[in-house]
Amino acid sequence: MRKILYFVVFLFFSISYAQQPEKLNSSEIFKKIQKLNFLGSVLYVAAHPDDENTRLISYLSNHLNARTGYLSITRGDGGQNLIGPQLRELLGIIRTQELLAARRIDGGEQFFTRANDFGYSKHPEETLEIWNKDEVLKDVIHRIRTFKPDVIINRFDHTTAGSTHGHHTSSAILSVEAFELAGKDSSLDLAAPWQPKKLFFNTSPWFYESQEAFEQADKSDFIEFNIGQYFPLIGLSNTEIASLSRSQHRSQGFGSTGSRGKQTEYIKLIAGEHPKNTNDLFAGINTTWSRIDGGKAIGDILYAVEENFDFQNPSQSIPELVKAYKLIQQLQDDHWRDLKSEEIKEIIAASAGLFLEAVAENPAATRGEEIQINLEVINRSVGNMNLVSVEIQNLKENLTPQTALQNNEDWQEQISVKIPENAAYSTPYWLKNEGSLGMYKVENPELIGKPETPAPFKAIFTIEIDGISIPFERELVYKKNDPVFGEMYQPFEIIPKVSLSLLNKVEIFADSSSKVIPVTVKTAKANLTGTLQLDHPASWKVSPDSYHFNLSEKGEERTFMFTVTPPQGQEEAVVRPEVIIEGKTFSDEIVQIDFEHIPLQTLVLPSEAKLVKLDIQKRGKLIGYVQGAGDVVPQALEQIGYRVITIAPENISAGNLEKFDAVVMGIRAYNVVDELKYKQEDLLSFVKSGGNLIIQYNTNHGLKTNYLAPFPLKLSRNRVTNEEAEVRILASEHPVVNTPNKITPQDFEGWVQERGLYFPEEWSEEFTPVLSMNDAGETPKNGSLLVAPYGKGHYIYTGLSFFREFPAGVPGAFRLFANMISLGRQEEYNK
Repeated sequence: MRKILYFVVFLFFSISYAQQPEKLNSSEIFKKIQKLNFLGSVLYVAAHPDDENTRLISYLSNHLNARTGYLSITRGDGGQNLIGPQLRELLGIIRTQELLAARRIDGGEQFFTRANDFGYSKHPEETLEIWNKDEVLKDVIHRIRTFKPDVIINRFDHTTAGSTHGHHTSSAILSVEAFELAGKDSSLDLAAPWQPKKLFFNTSPWFYESQEAFEQADKSDFIEFNIGQYFPLIGLSNTEIASLSRSQHRSQGFGSTGSRGKQTEYIKLIAGEHPKNTNDLFAGINTTWSRIDGGKAIGDILYAVEENFDFQNPSQSIPELVKAYKLIQQLQDDHWRDLKSEEIKEIIAASAGLFLEAVAENPAATRGEEIQINLEVINRSVGNMNLVSVEIQNLKENLTPQTALQNNEDWQEQISVKIPENAAYSTPYWLKNEGSLGMYKVENPELIGKPETPAPFKAIFTIEIDGISIPFERELVYKKNDPVFGEMYQPFEIIPKVSLSLLNKVEIFADSSSKVIPVTVKTAKANLTGTLQLDHPASWKVSPDSYHFNLSEKGEERTFMFTVTPPQGQEEAVVRPEVIIEGKTFSDEIVQIDFEHIPLQTLVLPSEAKLVKLDIQKRGKLIGYVQGAGDVVPQALEQIGYRVITIAPENISAGNLEKFDAVVMGIRAYNVVDELKYKQEDLLSFVKSGGNLIIQYNTNHGLKTNYLAPFPLKLSRNRVTNEEAEVRILASEHPVVNTPNKITPQDFEGWVQERGLYFPEEWSEEFTPVLSMNDAGETPKNGSLLVAPYGKGHYIYTGLSFFREFPAGVPGAFRLFANMISLGRQEEYNK
């Protein structure tokens, strides 16, 4: 069954693990012709990846055939990752690609602004201040003016400030303001003004106090859709497609089961005009070819193509499609001309079985390197076609084969080209420059809003069909044969001659002892000779000063060891490896993100590590760790000298735990690990026998056990999002803030993104609340760190965001965690 489902998804939605070329069958070609003949568009607006309503996007794209875009204000960089250790910018890369994977399924297009997801925000005022509202508003206006939607639909309510995530409300506020400004001539954006006709809010019972309140609400401005349609050409219902799309958000754990049958979506008019008593979203808007000057003649051709489409032989439509293509080139409306030109070209290519490909022999190249490109063209129809030329953009290569493309006869050519010395490295455009907490810095305005960096090199195949020259564009890619998966594609990348990588992005020095820091040098070019050194502050001693090396083979790597000695006092520093080659300095690292559900991602980023000399003491030696949703706590504890052993949930037993000084539960372990519903008794027995059990945060929804603690404890959604919020020590005499490290307010300086989340709001008297904190204007939150003696040991529950602070090398987080582990290894505290 799993194989059958995979086939259906691949067949109808062209999902690819990388740059797999789209190969359409007759049903898909017909569907694209239907979309070609619909001249209406909708822009859906929300805050994050996974905020979008895939049911509605699929309905708009696949049922109404509207051009449908999703504008996600952020890339979701501030979220959490259930599939790997990547956080912040690297998580933003993953979530960007997951959105693109989702759009390949539901038929939408994807866009962004420059806003950075800085983490949870409680109010839009805070959000818009950190984002720089004016700049993000410009991005939204620019997307409206370039996408030119007839209709905008907001995912969230712009009137609910303070009642939900500040990013959510802000996305709606920005959309409402942009709706009013996009049609006015202003300096906010250089693109030509465009005024959408209608603005809606995608409401539902979820936005009301109860189902009853929703049923009683005034619905005079509502439009209702049955979004449960079944598509025979696809073999799936709209809601099944939406579930497949939703399930691409794997890093957030949003796998969704498909559903069938009638389901209703609601949208509420909040601006513009919509005729009363109709559920036609485009009522009053001309969505036919006659909406543009010169379009009627094109429509006369293309509506006939749709009506007379031959599923057995799609190539029958090519002569009429080519006539329509010629007329489209004469349109004065450049928006529709450009958009419909691309659509009809791909329909022509698919109808002819026209296969066009430009493949590099290697997956990556360096500046100035000569590469081999294999070109292939084949016409699998009886149509009259000629290959006029092949141009490789940005590589100054232009072939003029002037050859007839006979039915099913392959044309191939291999060419050698040189990569320009000024070619840009492959890395996401929004990460090339250092931005701010709330905004990415993008120097090229043409890139703003694009989901990813455009491919650096493209092949333009000009094909003459029935006397009309048509250019077809294909990205230069790399292709290989995998022994398991067969033919595999991935992007072709431009990388530096050498990559420098450090084993750890944070190195913790728990005392004044020296540490050996390995630096791995990997060459992308044969016979590379250079000098490796570490750029470091003078207060840190490094030996040796440098290494001279020669790497003879392309792809060869070698690791060099530097001994680093910290200063005496507590101090933080940054160290950067550098290679000097022929007078030029290289200091970048090639980072790759490789997951099955998204294309391989290659980034070229500055290589650096944070060095932290801690004033820290610790007690205990052996720590057990139970994995949850993913964090780097084990690696962090090892850095300060603990031995950490990962415990498989099925191996949790009183006997297996007795050797540990403490057991640490990974974040959200009780939300994601089913076995824990049967293991809590063993874990609490470990505490009773003298161990320390440290529970990191869990959400109150979906707990695997109702027996989370040995005493009553109720979780909540309380959180403190301001990482600089004042921290007050309530239990100043408690050993957890005194032994072996004296914890002071200074230990909470330099925290990142937040203080913590999902704090308990109710607990029994056995617990001691240790800390108090709150965001501005809120009541104190005292549940961030709770400690309860239980038997001979201690049960500790904490919502503090150690999982974010450890990767950032925050000293106070290490000191406090060491105290939690050390509890009970000193004189007991009397409450």
